[in-house]
Amino acid sequence: MPNLYVVATPIGNLEDISLRALRTLRAVKLIAAEDTRKARHLLKTYDVKTPVTSYHEQNKRTRMGYILKQLELGDVALVSEAGTPGISDPGYELITAAIRQEIPVIAIPGASSIITALVISGMPTDRFVYVGFLPRKPGDRRRLLESVADEPGTIVAMEAPHRLKAALNDIFLVLGDRNITICRELTKLYEEVFRGTLTRAQEHFSQPRGEFTLVIEGNRKKARPQLTPDIERQLETMHAAGQKAKEAVARVARETGVSRKELYRAWVRI
Repeated sequence: MPNLYVVATPIGNLEDISLRALRTLRAVKLIAAEDTRKARHLLKTYDVKTPVTSYHEQNKRTRMGYILKQLELGDVALVSEAGTPGISDPGYELITAAIRQEIPVIAIPGASSIITALVISGMPTDRFVYVGFLPRKPGDRRRLLESVADEPGTIVAMEAPHRLKAALNDIFLVLGDRNITICRELTKLYEEVFRGTLTRAQEHFSQPRGEFTLVIEGNRKKARPQLTPDIERQLETMHAAGQKAKEAVARVARETGVSRKELYRAWVRI
């Protein structure tokens, strides 16, 4: 059965294409591209002569059937405007349609502006949430930001240059003056990486140009320690040893950070 290959392409520097990606693009019957102009520029650079068809947000409903039909005849490669297909682009819908028809979907990994920005941001990478392109309307944008206000992990978002100043203002209003890394034109000639507070970022980007990836500090407030079975067993041991409630609760509160009120309620239950 033919395969749908999800092929990552460079986010800027054309040298970031992988050998496997080039081999796949040469071997497939058809390339479905979000931006045929950019795709053809890449293909011309590496002398890839595979036919290209457009598949983007405006024509996805009419083109999807055609591409699925082509998959009955041979392998098809899906490429986005830049980076990895399926993330904040209509490639996701083609991928899910292929899966529903039990067409094998094979990833050819490569560049991603999200991961690239995250790893050079200096922010924690052990947990992060990607929220896509921030909504255009201020109300929708603020509601989205409110939904991640308590997120302890790093927050990654995309933004267009003409909305960057308004977005930074809303991020400041909703999340406060957090640290932020703003990556502009990643891997391109005028690449810029800004690291600092939101206040400084608002001053720095007075006339923003280019493509932006925002990496925002998560909520650093420590969650209040919770009563656990181990702590309850510690209280039970102290109770059985005849310790007074006031002394036992004070000691365990100092050691664990759990509130005295909660520890006293547990002591009373014992």
